[in-house]
This record gives sequence, structure tokens and C-alpha cells, in this order.
Amino acid sequence: MKRVSVPYIVLLGLLVASIVLAACGTATPAATPTTAAAAGPTATTVPTLAATDTAAPAAVVPTATSAPAATATAAPKPTTPPAVCNKLSDAPTVAAGALGSTDNPINMVFVPSGESGLIAQASSAIADCLNKMTGLSFTIQTGTSYAAAIEAMGANKAQVGFLNTFSILAAQAKYGIIPALINERKYSTNDLDPDKALGGQLEPFYRGQFIANVASGIKTFADLKGKTFCFVEPLSTSGYIVPRIILKANGIDPDKDFKATQNAGSHPNVAIAVYKGDCDAGVTYINVITDPTSNLTKTYPDITDKVKVFADTDRIPNDGVQYIKTLDPKLQAVITEALLAMTQDPGARAFLTKLYAINAFMKIDSSFTMYSDFAAVLKKAGVDPASLIQ
Repeated sequence: MKRVSVPYIVLLGLLVASIVLAACGTATPAATPTTAAAAGPTATTVPTLAATDTAAPAAVVPTATSAPAATATAAPKPTTPPAVCNKLSDAPTVAAGALGSTDNPINMVFVPSGESGLIAQASSAIADCLNKMTGLSFTIQTGTSYAAAIEAMGANKAQVGFLNTFSILAAQAKYGIIPALINERKYSTNDLDPDKALGGQLEPFYRGQFIANVASGIKTFADLKGKTFCFVEPLSTSGYIVPRIILKANGIDPDKDFKATQNAGSHPNVAIAVYKGDCDAGVTYINVITDPTSNLTKTYPDITDKVKVFADTDRIPNDGVQYIKTLDPKLQAVITEALLAMTQDPGARAFLTKLYAINAFMKIDSSFTMYSDFAAVLKKAGVDPASLIQ
């Protein structure tokens, strides 16, 4: 019998072992999660599936799988196109040192009826656009008060005004300023407004509204006695002048019947004061609470729940654009032309909307009587605009 050497036995054992292993299959390393290569920015994040252990050779009963939940993606906000401020064909040539030149710019004054930062941004953009369209140089200022804006025009420190309605009447009576344009806005309304059907239409008038904190229990004018009340400021048409007339007509003496009054300085400030309870009630234009320009619902999401309207004023002519009487008629004409053109361009119109929610302008001519008619109503109620300017 032949002897088999040990090395051959070892080799034979290794061969058998390898055959057995091949028949059983080799172990597969556990999968490790891999990170997908970063892609460019996408609207939503692609969902990833977590790695799971795989059951051994036994049959796996299939289970229903849910599709990845759709991620709600906010619709993109419409973007405002750049303003088109092309130079007018009849833009004047201004000599050095003359009004409208770089070293002697035309000054425009604005009333502080809204948020000061927004007024500053918007008025600066309007001045830049007017400069490109007319070739004239402009500076801007916001009056520290409505009266300060009037006096700036009366002293020839400002030649162009964006005054509120009552300030227009007062400046007309005292300084002979010339109303050139009246603002047209998408009419803002509320549930008590008899003109509610006009909501969203361009109109040259608006109304004021009396508002109250719900917790105050105020629902009528009679409920105001003994309460605290916020006005805007003494020369505000819908925030002071007209409301005082209406209060008196409804048996409330604004100088005696309130526990306390304060002038909040702007329409949004009145609404905020009423919301916070600093005043039980107040008066603003319709509808400062939901007006996108003031944007109060962003800062105070529950303001429409805590502040309610309980009465409206009569119609009030809108504010507008005015010139001092000594401003060269040719300069008046080209500035008016440029402002009207701005309302036809979406980008430029956005500056006017940001300023005082201006959507369009109506040119004032000799047939326009809204301001004079309104002045007559005020005088009949014992209010003389000129007498209130010191």
C-alpha cells in the first residue's frame, strides 16, 4: 500500500473546504448608507430611505409602501420688474444754479402719515426716477409733522408737496399752493362701509373708521364716554379733523368726554395702540388694519380679532401732489407728466404704492371741485383750515 504524504492530505482538505463554502454561498457585507452627491439648489429636498436589515432566505411577505409625502412648497412671490424711467422727450435743459440743477435741486416734502422708513425708501426711489425722466435734480424730506410739511412749502423750502387732504386745504388757503394731481387708490373698505361694492376699484376718495379694542366693550359712540382715545395728529383729515366733527354730532365732546386722548403720530400707530390696549379706541383711514402697506397683520397676526370697527366717516377726497405757486409752470408740467408716466410702468408704480398706496393719479383741472366742496363742508361744521395753521 502506497503511503500518502502529509502535504497531499492538507491540500486535499483545503480543496474540500473550498467546495463546501462555494456551495453555501459567501457572506455579503452589510450595506452602508452612502450620501448622494450634492446637487444644485432645488425647491424640495429629495427624501432618502433608511437602510434596513434583510431577512435570511425565508420568503418575505410584501407590504404596501406609502409614497413619500409631498412637501408643501410655497408659491413663488411675484417679483416687481425694474422701474423703467426713460427720459421724456420734452425734458428741460436747466442752467447751472437754476432751480432743478444739481447745485439747486427741487425739494419734495412728504407728510409723516405712515411708517417713516417706508416713506424714506419710497420717496428716494421716486426722486431718482423723476431725475432720470426729467433731467431735474431733486431732494426729499419728510415733515416732522403735517404742519411742518405745510410750512416748508409756505417758506419755499419745498417746491413740491405730497400733502394729505386737510393740509392741502390749509396750504391752499394760507399760501396759495396749487393742487396738480389727486391720488387714486384701489378702494379699501370694511363691513360697515356703504360703498363696500366699490372695493378694489380706483377711486379718488376714501373713508375713515372708528376702531376699538374688543376688550373695551365699545360698540357705539355712546360707549366712548370715560374711555381713552387715540387720534393720528391735529392736521390729519381722517385721523383728527373729520372724526372730531362726527364725535360732536354724536354727542361726544372730544375735549371733555374722554378719560384721556393722545396723538399717535400715524394711522398704523393708532391701530397698534388700540391693539395693545394703550387706547380703548381710535380712528384711522379704512382699512389700516388689513392694508398691505402698513402690513400690521404680519407683526400682529390676531389684530383683526382684537380690534374691531364700530363706525365709518363720510367720503373724504384723497391726498395728492401740489406745487408752490411760484414754481415755473414748465417745471410743474414736466414733473406732472413724469408722475403720470410712472403710474403706467409696474416697476415705477411700485414706488408710489409703497409710499402712500398710490395706484394712479387723476390730473386736476378747472372743473375739479372735490377739494373746494369738502372745504365748504368743513366750514359749515365750524372748521376753517387756514385758522389751524399757526
